[in-house]
Amino acid sequence: MTQQDRPFGIWTASALVVGSMIGAGIFVLPAQLAPYGWTGLVAWIAAGLGAGAIALVIADLTRAMPEEPGLIAICGRVLGPLPGVLLAWSYWVSLWCATAVVAVTAASYIAAAVPGLPTSPLGLALGGAGIVGLLTLLNLRGARAAGRFQVITTALKLLPLVAVVVILLRLALIDAAQGFPGLAEVAPISLPQLTPGLTLAFFAILSFETASMVSERVADPARNVVRATLFGLMATVLLYIAVCMGIVLAFPGAELAAASAPIALFVTRFWGDGWRVVIALLTAVSGIGYCNAAVLLQSELPLSLARGGMMPERFAPTNRHDVAVVPMVLGSALAVALMVGGATGIGAQLLDFMLRLTTAAAIWIYIGVAAAAWRLGRQRVMAAVSIMFALWVAAGTGVEAGGLGLVLLAMGYPFYLLTRRASSAAAS
Repeated sequence: MTQQDRPFGIWTASALVVGSMIGAGIFVLPAQLAPYGWTGLVAWIAAGLGAGAIALVIADLTRAMPEEPGLIAICGRVLGPLPGVLLAWSYWVSLWCATAVVAVTAASYIAAAVPGLPTSPLGLALGGAGIVGLLTLLNLRGARAAGRFQVITTALKLLPLVAVVVILLRLALIDAAQGFPGLAEVAPISLPQLTPGLTLAFFAILSFETASMVSERVADPARNVVRATLFGLMATVLLYIAVCMGIVLAFPGAELAAASAPIALFVTRFWGDGWRVVIALLTAVSGIGYCNAAVLLQSELPLSLARGGMMPERFAPTNRHDVAVVPMVLGSALAVALMVGGATGIGAQLLDFMLRLTTAAAIWIYIGVAAAAWRLGRQRVMAAVSIMFALWVAAGTGVEAGGLGLVLLAMGYPFYLLTRRASSAAAS
């Protein structure tokens, strides 16, 4: 590929990592982790260290095989076509399932900020469908257009979190005794709560591997993918810890646990109610930024498989902007179907099934990456730590979600057979 074919520099690659990690989840996570108290802090640290081990493995694989179009192609090259296709399938399905949830969440925040917009389940689903449709049209114009938009949304979505940090610094420097009333109520460390707390914290930092998924688009991937992954992960986790634990300490536990929008509550408490609309809109931007990255990956994953030789290229035909149109549009259509079906009641059970499936599906890509590194004899200590950590997180999802993750992998096997049959027919 020429330099022009690799439009993502270090800043765009970093924006892709940070923008994918910071979705709508962090804006509700302080309330979810409030009952865990200091166990939540330990969970954040454990999640950051575990993700760091996985990121080191990803970085080493990218350095070792920078010519591969993406992380999935690396796994397929090392582990074989079947594991590569299964990992790609589960990850691709998880993308449009998560897009459905985040797009509806973004639409709900926009509706809360703009009077007159519909707030019914169907109205929010249609709003989410509009968001996904517009982002799909943008991404069809190529990776360069999607990357520029990602940089803008990442900068905007950081503003509410930076506002929280500024308020916390002011409280700590001026009047910590009055500013942190929740400090006396924080629950002590509880080992039985660590695993479920770890699961919550880790799922808030998922997608730190995004830059490595599109390394074909990144200039000098052996350098920029590695830096974007490691620095993006480190900066985001530190920001999460400061924001989440700071809010936990600044609010009485019962009040925070009952808050549906804890970051908006925190900012308006100290800066006034006029900021509620601003925070709501920036939260919507955060969700939109995540959806933009997910829509991009809906195309890049199948394209990576095709260019890595794991499936025929006719499964991922590209337009003049080098975008695999069919898998991108198909993924967006399935996300819209989940949103509308769930809102009308037609597909509510299907939506619930796919959402629970999503939480467990993401674990497999990390296990696959670690297995590839182990087989190559690279970073074996970190690979072993990564596998054990991923299994620990999987245990926190429960038996049902873990089983659903296995079901998702099994659902990819017929697709693998189809691609193999197509490849044999083409060869003949």
